[in-house]
Amino acid sequence: MNASPIQHASAPGMDIQMQSPLWDAQPAAEQTVRAAIAAATAEISTIGGEVSIVLTDDSGIRVLNRDWRGIDKPTNVLSFPASKAGGGAPLLGDIVIAYETLAKECEDEGRVFLHHLAHLTVHGFLHLIGYDHQTDRQAEEMEGLESKIMTRMKMPDPYFAHDLDDA
Repeated sequence: MNASPIQHASAPGMDIQMQSPLWDAQPAAEQTVRAAIAAATAEISTIGGEVSIVLTDDSGIRVLNRDWRGIDKPTNVLSFPASKAGGGAPLLGDIVIAYETLAKECEDEGRVFLHHLAHLTVHGFLHLIGYDHQTDRQAEEMEGLESKIMTRMKMPDPYFAHDLDDA
């Protein structure tokens, strides 16, 4: 499902919760998350709303992954879009990111922690506003948007830069 562009872009309100002391090692994490959501909003033309971002650890995200997706292991990011019911500013949903999985991916793939955090935030946000990657066509569209948004943030394209590292 694709999100329908709206005329006037407005960054959503953000509630960022650090639920693990591991995130203390990355003092710029909150600002990186805010910048990623703002860049995504500027690229996609969303209108207002609220988004909750939870920066947790592998054990916290593992419970969510098990309970909501039936997969009993940690993952890097989960998105929980909110229902469309209700009045006022729409709640877009929740994005949950796990510290250890993110850090391990950075180590394994030679990525910069804050760049990968920005990418996962953008990826999660796109899910909240209706993008998915169930089919090749959806994945191509979503990855293209992720690349544009990361470029807007003056960060490496997460797909192009990774391909260059493998060459």
